[in-house]
Amino acid sequence: MDWTLPIFSRTDRPVGQELPFTIYDLRTRKIESPQGDSEHHDPMVGMARCAVPARVQRAEQMLNGMRITVPMAPLNAARRAQRAIPTPGSVRMRQPPRQSEIVNRKCRRVLVALLALFLLLLAFSSNAQQRFPPPDFETGHQLPVTTTPAARSLWFQYLDVVVLVGGLAASSWLVYRQRSRKGMVALSLFSLAYFGFWRKGCVCSIGSLQNVSLALADPTYAVPGSVLAFFVLPLSFALFFGRTFCAGVCPHGALQDLLLLKPLKVPAWLEQGLSILPFIYLGAGVLFAATGSVFLICQYDPFIPIFRLSGRTLMVLSGAALLLLGVFVGRPYCRFVCPYGALLKLGAVVARRRVRVTPDYCTQCRLCEASCPFGAMREPQAVEQEPLTVSKDRRRLAWLLAALPVLITGGGLLGGRFSDAAATMHPTVALARRFVREQYSPPKTGILSPDDLALERARQHPEELLAEAKNIRRKFAIGTWLFGAWIGGVVGFKLISLCLYRRRTDYEPDRGECFACARCFEFCPNELVRRGIKPLQAGTANDCMTPPEVLSAGKS
Repeated sequence: MDWTLPIFSRTDRPVGQELPFTIYDLRTRKIESPQGDSEHHDPMVGMARCAVPARVQRAEQMLNGMRITVPMAPLNAARRAQRAIPTPGSVRMRQPPRQSEIVNRKCRRVLVALLALFLLLLAFSSNAQQRFPPPDFETGHQLPVTTTPAARSLWFQYLDVVVLVGGLAASSWLVYRQRSRKGMVALSLFSLAYFGFWRKGCVCSIGSLQNVSLALADPTYAVPGSVLAFFVLPLSFALFFGRTFCAGVCPHGALQDLLLLKPLKVPAWLEQGLSILPFIYLGAGVLFAATGSVFLICQYDPFIPIFRLSGRTLMVLSGAALLLLGVFVGRPYCRFVCPYGALLKLGAVVARRRVRVTPDYCTQCRLCEASCPFGAMREPQAVEQEPLTVSKDRRRLAWLLAALPVLITGGGLLGGRFSDAAATMHPTVALARRFVREQYSPPKTGILSPDDLALERARQHPEELLAEAKNIRRKFAIGTWLFGAWIGGVVGFKLISLCLYRRRTDYEPDRGECFACARCFEFCPNELVRRGIKPLQAGTANDCMTPPEVLSAGKS
């Protein structure tokens, strides 16, 4: 077994480039020079010298001006390696820092307090009564069961916003500071219980974009403050920390993530093709919401019936099918359907911070690539390419850039052809068409259905109905053209993105595709060493944990 570690001198040259180098013997705790003489060395000082290149300056300050450093693993990992090696007669090493039992008790108390608060609010809401009770019908008429939750009081809306901010902050802290998968699972369970089953999926950030779209198109509509907060806050966090909302705050993503048992890899060509569907769904949702037709995203949300334990048969079956698919495919709704996820993806691409798998440097073991169930890990790409390949890629990129205006214009013209069909989704346009079709038919008598009653009321003021329907058709003529142009632009930019190459030297997650679930942290060897779970072993561990430039200098 190799009991020695190379110690490189600190000069103006890069770390690890000056040869010959001294040797630090872990068994005898001595430093041997190339001339053969040796000196005793304090074990803790030797451990302090075991620092990564980024921490060399801080290690030198600890050594009070001593000029010898070792670009090795982090400090706690080196101490574990020292303690794991049998050294007779050696001085007892100081144990690595452990988390205080007081801190553990405080964390448990906080969790118990949050659980008690959640149960108290649940009991309070279940015992609440309506301010004005429903009337008592003498004929025995029963009020129909509502399909949407009742309006909440103002302080409950403020509570939802506070919980959302706390969840976003906790998710960002768990990803970038703690790098904890267990903490993310605990946050997902809380979000699923609070925003999902207790709040019954309403209000949610996914549906809030429709309220904002309607407010931008209709000045008479005022967006509630809580709805606006649910729309703005996750996007704001995405601009700084990526998709931390998807990681552990969104109940839709939490439900799918917790049910993922046997992930299978989706082929790259299929995933790239399906990745444009959320943007198309986003455009459709904005179109129908801005025209006041229907909140398409909320009406066809497959998980709302699961949260409310009731709903249409079609949506219940759709939600069950997605959950069954989610056992094998990681987050199918988030990756291939969710329109709000498309906005978060755009924000995460330009985010200030991004998720890094390794805490210091990448050994390219590819364990993170195998652990990611969402296909978000990107492999290193060579800096230099063959001139013939570069020439072909440039020509392809030039053709796509030239075709982008054609795709946008063609998509707009094609989308405008469906304006009349899309306008029938609006109830006013549908009523006007029925009025024109049945305006000469005799009025109906007896018990009238809601549609028949609306038609009879329209007969009294037909000019107003037809004028309003004409105005809505004009909105759809513009909206469908923009929707078609949006689809053409999405397809064009997707093709352009496939022709662009980003230079990478390490395995790293894609900014837009990464859900920040913290799974890859549990598989990275450097992360396990940083936590003290995996010891830094002598010999073989040096090859795995030492930076490549230092390793090559030592072997030469």
